Formats: sequence, structure tokens, C-alpha cells
Amino acid sequence: MTATIYDVAALAGVSIKSVSRVLNGGPNVSPALEAKVKAAVEQLDYRPSLSARTLAGASSYLIAAFVDAELTLEHWRSGRGNDYLSRLEYGALVECRRSGHHLLVELVDYGSPSLEAHLLSLLRSLRPDGVLLTPPNSDDPRVLDVLERHGTPFVRLGAEAHLDRGMRVFMDDRQAAVDMTNHLIAAGHRRIGFISGPESYAASRARREGFRTAMADQGLTVDPSLVVEGDFTFEAGRISGGRLLGLKDRPTAIFASNDDMALGVLNAVTAAGLGVPRDVAVAGFDDTPSSMLSTPPLTTIRQPVTEMAAAATRLLLPASRGQTGQAEQVEYALVERLSTAVAP
Repeated sequence: MTATIYDVAALAGVSIKSVSRVLNGGPNVSPALEAKVKAAVEQLDYRPSLSARTLAGASSYLIAAFVDAELTLEHWRSGRGNDYLSRLEYGALVECRRSGHHLLVELVDYGSPSLEAHLLSLLRSLRPDGVLLTPPNSDDPRVLDVLERHGTPFVRLGAEAHLDRGMRVFMDDRQAAVDMTNHLIAAGHRRIGFISGPESYAASRARREGFRTAMADQGLTVDPSLVVEGDFTFEAGRISGGRLLGLKDRPTAIFASNDDMALGVLNAVTAAGLGVPRDVAVAGFDDTPSSMLSTPPLTTIRQPVTEMAAAATRLLLPASRGQTGQAEQVEYALVERLSTAVAP
């Protein structure tokens, strides 16, 4: 017969509430109480259920990740999957497993007029211990307002605005774009095309700003016709790449704000009868698995999504929860591959 929390409490000679505090890592647990409860748990081979864990207002043992519905669904419909989400889940799941938590991923429709009502319904039904917010939700004041009103701790990934609200884990997107642009300039490129992400993403704006900053610092003028906006999809990269390559004075290098768009640019280069990097160098941002397997392999910025998600999850765990305004920066890396190689 499966043991229950009541059996543990009876064997340990303590209240159910005390058992719940020990199992949930709660406050005011003496070494003696912890020892008695753990001995009873071991003797009975007790495995707590979620319903038992939530007794007496204890931890729900749930961490929820709110991700952008439109872009996530577009990636899956395309058949190329979603590496960002996969890495996010991996980083969060590793930390959840260590603490006995469960991870739930919820699609949030950023453009929905009923956004606030939807979020409130999720929070009331799930009662998560905390929420991971991914862009663009991490910078949406409507999302932050609902979480704060409900009293749910949250960590914002890649947030660039309202920096005093919630906790943050981030990388320096602007400096990463500066580094990649300088890499292209050092390879001899002066006429560089840039494909930005959606304006609603703070990272898109930061990466575009980094590109412009690096060009200006090197005394180079940015031709407005060489800067176009995409939507982080392969198709956007293919179309934007074709547009840039169709210019009378085409760029010698194209820097796309994510790898999916950079892969689309590679496709456009091939369609135009050109070669990479012989006729045009191509660089991306993310370091997805596809960037290593493309032809040629793609020079890119390694965005540490897994590490960011793990750090964010740790900040949300009840035993080590951070404070509002706390921020943790995770380092990126420029990964140089053949798509930007200089001919010998």
C-alpha cells in the first residue's frame, strides 16, 4: 500500500504541516524535526504527490515559463523546430530536477486583447512558485503588472526596460553585436548589410544599436538601404537576403540578428549564384545546432540560453529566491566559422 503524508506524520510523531515544511524546504525547521521526518520518509519509502506538497499553502513545486506564442508556433510549423525553446527547457529542467520542481511551458499571445485575463487565469489555476519570462513578454508592462498584482515571483530573460521590476538574467546583446560587426570589419568588409529582428524585441533593438555603434566607431557610414527588418524566421532571412543581394552595390557581408535568418541568407546567396564567403560573408546570432551543420558552417554569437534559463530558475526556487531588482549577467562568445573566413 502506498504511504501517504499522514503516515509520515504519524510515524514521525509530528503534524502534517511540519512534514510539509520539511519536504518543501520551509523556514523554522529544526535539525531534530528534519531528521525525524526524513527517517520516516525513508522507512515508508514515501513519494510526495503534488497535492500533498501544496498543503497548508506550501510550495506548488511548479515553475512556469511564459513564451511568445506567435514566434514559437511559427518555428514549429516551419518544421525546423525551436532551438531557443529547447535550450530554455533544458536549462530550466536541470535546475527543477535538482529541487524536485516541475516545469510548465505556457504559450502567451503577446498581441491578444485578453492578455491580462489569460495570465491571471493561468496564475490562479497553476499557482506557480515562480515564472520565467522570455522576450517580448519580459519587457511587456502588462505582463509585469499582472505578476506583481498576483504576488508571483518572476525572472525576466533578456529584459531591457523597467529594470527595477522583478529579477533579471541577461547577456549583453549590444556588445555582442559590436564584436561581430568589428569581426567583419577586421576581415576587410566596409559595406555590411544588417537584418534586425522584430522591433517588439528589446534584443533586436540592442543588436541593431551595437551594429551601428561599431560602424560609427570605425568611421564607416551605414547605408540605410543595407538595414532591413526581419522577424527571426528563415523565410525573413531568405527574402531580406535576396533584397540586399539584389542591390546595385550589394554588401560584401551580411549580419543577421539570429541564426534562422542567417540560414535564410545562405539560401538567398546560393539562389543568386554567389558563394559564401567568396562573394559575401554571412554571420548570425544564437549558435543553434543548424549553424554548425550549414554549408558553410556559420559564424555566430553563442547566446547562452541554457545558462540563462538555469540561472533564472535558481533565482525562483523558494530556498534561494532573489530580490526584486537582482540581476545576473551571463557571458556570450563569438564563434568563428567558415562563413566569414578570409581567403588566403
